[in-house]
Amino acid sequence: MVRRIPKHLVRKGMFVESVECPDAEFSGRRFLVQSDETIRAILATSAAYALVNPQKSMMDIDAAGGPAAGAQERKRTAETVVQATSALRGSFDAVRRGQLQADTLNPVADEISSRIDASPEIFLEVTRLKTKDEGTYVHSLAVSALMMRLARSLGYADDMVRELGVAGLLHDVGKLMVPNAILNKAGRLEAEERRLVRNHPEVGYRLLKEQGGMSHLVLDICRYHHETLDGSGYPLGLAAGELSQEIRLATVCDVFEALTSARPYKQPWTARDALSWMFSRGQLFDKKLVIRLGGIFA
Repeated sequence: MVRRIPKHLVRKGMFVESVECPDAEFSGRRFLVQSDETIRAILATSAAYALVNPQKSMMDIDAAGGPAAGAQERKRTAETVVQATSALRGSFDAVRRGQLQADTLNPVADEISSRIDASPEIFLEVTRLKTKDEGTYVHSLAVSALMMRLARSLGYADDMVRELGVAGLLHDVGKLMVPNAILNKAGRLEAEERRLVRNHPEVGYRLLKEQGGMSHLVLDICRYHHETLDGSGYPLGLAAGELSQEIRLATVCDVFEALTSARPYKQPWTARDALSWMFSRGQLFDKKLVIRLGGIFA
């Protein structure tokens, strides 16, 4: 009998009858999964489930999706986040010294991309709770991973997916210049504190521009990720016609990650509540991208 399993549990050796998505996203039918590339292609679809034939599979489907497999994935994800956080901290320090080479972040993007592809739910769980000291770094890792996952589901080419990943890693670098006491403040910000926080996209943009060698995409996402469709965002108050899909994508991922994370001033929201809140504010966020992001956690 055919089994319906979450797509993130598909493994090499399974015989897939079909993937529950439009043919335009993935047209494969009745095949044995033999490569990581095939798994990534399945994960990049909007599908939530795949239909697998246990009799024709070359592995135990139940063992692949059991508690031990979930625990192992959680451990691997936690290890990746620790290592990537350390690497990103070093990159932020390099920005401060004016010595960052953007391509040194490619391996970090690749690692976190593989972990969110393996299990979006576990990745979100692992990155949801952050210490005060590592908050900006882990937030940037999570936003980067979400951006790559969403971009892949939209059919972006691999090189663009990675560039978006690097942009996500660096989007909040301007917070280097905001005191931790303000970033971690539990109470309401004073006017000057609020000004410093709202200025971080512009500060980050200038820091990255001074490095040299940064792509326009990385610079734009750093500068504009707090802009909104109705022009009420900051720092420049740009409106929908001035915001590319890549900037809109970054904004949706940034806000979603912030809402679903614990902060000094709030408890984490569920993915469902965060997505519903964002969808109801179509004047701010691109609804099509919110829906597509929701498909990742369906």
